[in-house]
Amino acid sequence: MSIFPSECGHQSHQLHRRQILQTTAGGLLFTTLAERLARAAESTSQRPKSLIVLWLQGGASQLDTFDPHPGSKIAAVAARKTSAKGIMLAEGLEQLADQMHRVVLVRSVMSREGDHERATYNAKTGFRPDPTLQHPAIGAVVCHQLHDQLDIPRHISILPGQWGARGGYLGEQFDAFRIGDPAEPVPDVRKQVSNKRFNSRLVDLREVEKSFRRGRLQQLDADKTLQRLTTQAAVKMMSSKQLSAFDVNSATVAERRQYGDTPFGRGCLAARRLVGAGVRCVEVTLNGWDTHTNNEESQRALVDQLDPAFAGLLRDLEHHQILDDTIVLCMGEFGRTPWYAGLGGRDHWPHGFSVCIAGGGANGGQVIGETSPDPSRDPEVARGQVVQPCSLADIHATVLHRLDIPYEEELQTPIGRPMVISKGTPVPGVF
Repeated sequence: MSIFPSECGHQSHQLHRRQILQTTAGGLLFTTLAERLARAAESTSQRPKSLIVLWLQGGASQLDTFDPHPGSKIAAVAARKTSAKGIMLAEGLEQLADQMHRVVLVRSVMSREGDHERATYNAKTGFRPDPTLQHPAIGAVVCHQLHDQLDIPRHISILPGQWGARGGYLGEQFDAFRIGDPAEPVPDVRKQVSNKRFNSRLVDLREVEKSFRRGRLQQLDADKTLQRLTTQAAVKMMSSKQLSAFDVNSATVAERRQYGDTPFGRGCLAARRLVGAGVRCVEVTLNGWDTHTNNEESQRALVDQLDPAFAGLLRDLEHHQILDDTIVLCMGEFGRTPWYAGLGGRDHWPHGFSVCIAGGGANGGQVIGETSPDPSRDPEVARGQVVQPCSLADIHATVLHRLDIPYEEELQTPIGRPMVISKGTPVPGVF
């Protein structure tokens, strides 16, 4: 008997085969469509909406905080277990240790900048300094890309340091609005005169602006528009009910207590209130980490402030059901040397330090990358000892991608120069 089909059987076989192919193709098309719809649903309903940056100005020692290397010769403080199996933090971070199941700890961040100003620029923008261009801070990018309307600023810096979060080539309208200790009223938002006199002053201000513009040799429509919008925004903010989000004194005693009675703690509480009101990015600064002398005592004092504030923020975001809507990024410009320098201090170390990422759907309770327990004093050799290294640009790309911002997209600078939002690559597994 032949193993080849007859003519009639061949036609039947072809018909059957055609049906299978059509059915399979339809199934593949349906699967592809379903996947696209699922991704679209995730993009619109599950993406976080805001970013809180806990800025550790001066560069925290990774060994005294997030990468203690217990049992090694470089270990400086005792380490303690956390709520995430196998992850240990430095002694003093007891409250944060109980929240580590919510945190992704990236221990392998590296940069090429060891100077404070340059490294701060690198960390806040994701780019190394360029004398021909001012890059925007990540909060400015978020506000530029995610459009919405608020009566209060969408980009806010609490307890800002020397080098603030700027709008860069996106424009000064994306600079962070700066305030001090939230225990104090927001400056310059209360009228000092009657409504009638205040409105009269606004009329006078518009006349002065018109006169000024007529006197300029070059008149730019963009400048006029920005001046008008800035004045309008300021007046709107002064009478907005949204200003109450700044008022941490109206929070309950229990809410305030869990953050710690410090300016930084109150800043973190204000950050939670502000993102709850719709603010896109809040940066809260804890200064003093530049411990070239007396590192042990100084770092411990700062850890005592960081611990309740960071942990309290995560607990409170979860309590108000906005932890998944908010990415929390804790970082500084670099780490510190794994050995002591003169006078018991640690010098700058951009060759392997830690960044914490939580909220926004982060796959908490994991560590990404590691530094050596016996690092070389040669920076280049030490860099080669870091496992799964990533850059600050990669951290930026990770956060921006999670916020559904096209980080690979090119924007036009005011002089028409195309500039990519981020040159980094998202770190796998964070979200």
